[in-house]
Amino acid sequence: MNYYFTGVLIILFVLLCFIRPAHPRNDYLNNGTNTCSTGDLSVSVEQREYESRYRHYNTDNNYDNPSDDRSIRLTWRHYLGSACTDDFKKVQQENMELKQQLELMKMCGKVNKNPTLKYNPNFHLLVAKCSGIVIPENKKPDSSLWDDLKDDYKKENPDVKLMGDKFIGPRND
Repeated sequence: MNYYFTGVLIILFVLLCFIRPAHPRNDYLNNGTNTCSTGDLSVSVEQREYESRYRHYNTDNNYDNPSDDRSIRLTWRHYLGSACTDDFKKVQQENMELKQQLELMKMCGKVNKNPTLKYNPNFHLLVAKCSGIVIPENKKPDSSLWDDLKDDYKKENPDVKLMGDKFIGPRND
C-alpha cells in the first residue's frame, strides 16, 4: 500500500505544531463589516477512496473497480465588481484613524492622571499617544433634561403614578 499521502499529512500536522497561536482581536476598534477584499488564495488537500462493483448473473462477468483519488489544489479567486477601490480604501483608513482618535480622547484623561502607566512597558505606546493631550474634566450635571421634564410632569399631575414614584432632581416646593 502506498503511504505517501499519509506521510504528507503527518508532515503537515507536525508543521502545524510550530505555528504561532491565534490571539483574540479587538472588535471594538475593528473596521466592522466593511472589509476590503479583491480576491483570495486557498490551498486544499483531498483524498477520495471508492470502489465500484459490477455484479452480473454470470459470475464470469463480475469485476471490481477500486479507485483512489488524491489531489492538492491551489485556488485563486478574483471578485468581480469589488467595492475595494482607492476611494473606499481612503475612507476606510480615515474612519479607522477617527475611531482611534475618539478612543484616545476618551482614555487620555485617565492615562495622563495615572503616572504609573509611564513606567509600565506594556503601555508605552498608549502613554506616547496621550502625552501632551489635555482633556478638561467632564463634570456630569446634577440632573438631566429628561429628569427635569419628568419632575415637572409629576408636579403638574400629582395623582398620576409613574414607575419610580419619587422625584429625581432637587425639589423646589
